Amino acid sequence: MRLPLRDGLSLLARYVRPHGRWVAALAVLVLTTIGLRLVNPQILRHFIDTATAGGERGILIRDALLFFGIAVLAQLVSVAATYVGETVAWSATNALRLDLLRHALALDATFHKDHTPGQLIERIDGDVATLSNFFSRFTIDILGNAALVVGIIALLFREDWRIGLPMLVFAVLTAWLLGRIRAVAVPHWTTYRKLVAEFFGFIGERLGGTEDLRANGAVGYTLQRFFALCRQLYPVRWRSALAGYAMWMANVALFTAGYAIAFGVGATLWRASVITLGTVYLVFTYTELLRGPISEMREQITDLQRAEAGVRRIREMLAASSALPDDGTTPLPDGALPVAFEDVTFAYHPSRREEPAADGHVEPTVALRDVHLSIPAGTTLGLLGRTGSGKTTLARLVARLYDCQDGAVHVGCVPVADVPLHELRRRVRMVSQDVQLFRATVRENVRLFDPSVSDERILSALDELGLRDWVLALPQGLDTLVGSSDAGLSAGQAQLLALARAFLADPGVVILDEASSRLDPATERLLEKAVDRLLAGRTAILIAHRLSTIRRADQIAILENGCVIESGEREALTRDPRSRLAHLLATGMEEVLA
Repeated sequence: MRLPLRDGLSLLARYVRPHGRWVAALAVLVLTTIGLRLVNPQILRHFIDTATAGGERGILIRDALLFFGIAVLAQLVSVAATYVGETVAWSATNALRLDLLRHALALDATFHKDHTPGQLIERIDGDVATLSNFFSRFTIDILGNAALVVGIIALLFREDWRIGLPMLVFAVLTAWLLGRIRAVAVPHWTTYRKLVAEFFGFIGERLGGTEDLRANGAVGYTLQRFFALCRQLYPVRWRSALAGYAMWMANVALFTAGYAIAFGVGATLWRASVITLGTVYLVFTYTELLRGPISEMREQITDLQRAEAGVRRIREMLAASSALPDDGTTPLPDGALPVAFEDVTFAYHPSRREEPAADGHVEPTVALRDVHLSIPAGTTLGLLGRTGSGKTTLARLVARLYDCQDGAVHVGCVPVADVPLHELRRRVRMVSQDVQLFRATVRENVRLFDPSVSDERILSALDELGLRDWVLALPQGLDTLVGSSDAGLSAGQAQLLALARAFLADPGVVILDEASSRLDPATERLLEKAVDRLLAGRTAILIAHRLSTIRRADQIAILENGCVIESGEREALTRDPRSRLAHLLATGMEEVLA
């Protein structure tokens, strides 16, 4: 039988190595448990042979006390081994979860476009959970039980080769059969884990859009898709479970034969006066003792089937590389930074979740074509255009959420690819309309869980933005608990926290997707003042949704179908009656910006 997991064993070695002392203690405890389990039948054999021979009562009492003492000690050692094993498992798997999460966060936006949050949760937590038992019980249930089986066979050969040989054949046959069943089951478990990830991806998306589904009457369709996925999962789960049941049935049949062999060999040798009655009991006890480790190994191999599928998927995720190589070395200077687009062309690659055309090909979605813009340091560019014109895409290229296919984007007179990503993301901050608040306090949402940022710095930033009184007026001030769904904050109030978050980082470039007109007057006044303070002395890209707000802009660029159809100084364009901007201001065509 080939145990799974060449990759699994390498993961085991990688994440268990830092806990070498615990692993050494676990090995000692497992070997001690094996020794105690092998010794006790020997004591009982001596007890039986002494009793049948009319031995002294004191010897029998001594054997009985020794037997019970070793049994109790074996249980205590087994409990200690389980505790140590679980400690190693949780430490190792939590480290693996952290690495997977860190790796996922470092991957580019294209990867996250192809993988739903539900799929990533299933990989980072679900697949790793299947390895938890592997990490904690592998030494005990596989290596330890294998060592126990070897010890039993060796002791049976020591008694008589005519006893040891049948038991050896029995153990080898059982291991071979379980291995064959495992080879059939693993592909089913791999398919099952993949379908489970897709299922959780579906659930995550639908739960995130609960309001839209209810409001637009799509609940019936969602339930239909839910049941379709369940029907797709059922036969795969049934086939994988059937393979596990086949192991159980084979185990029962083989041990029935094993007991028959043990009784037959024992009775034959006892009638020939080759062995004693105590040895007959010893043979039967060791045969029964074989049932435990082989059964446990069978269960563990079933877990290994799941683990192997999880390991493959974890390896696939760790092997995924970002389309944005982070090999830049040029730092950005302090202060406001100029931004330039030089003949930028960009197309979104089709997601793997998109339906291909009849010929199996999905065309890339061209979002920008030959864009050329220059934003001097300390000035504000107002981006206008219909939905889908490329405004948000342009902002994403500055933050390097994507790389353009042609042309170049410069920040601080440096190509963005030459700047380390952490440096670029620190100096370029985006504030979108769809602000992500975390289930945490206002303090943590503003400083993004950075413990080095003190309350004094947070309050100072809020004070400069004119938000201090508003935050301190919340029920618990900075300790007020907020979240993405039941925060009790409006969209505008959430954006106020996002502005504070950006201001605290002191960026050189601010990208602001302006808040919509759904704000109440008090929040809008706070927001206007905070935006003015945030943009002061910084380069800004303002994605405008209302013509009234372009007053902040020094320059204007109007996009249409991914192309810049007009750009220039705002005042000059406003005075030019032939300009597109002047036409929009004259007619009040707010819907153009929707």
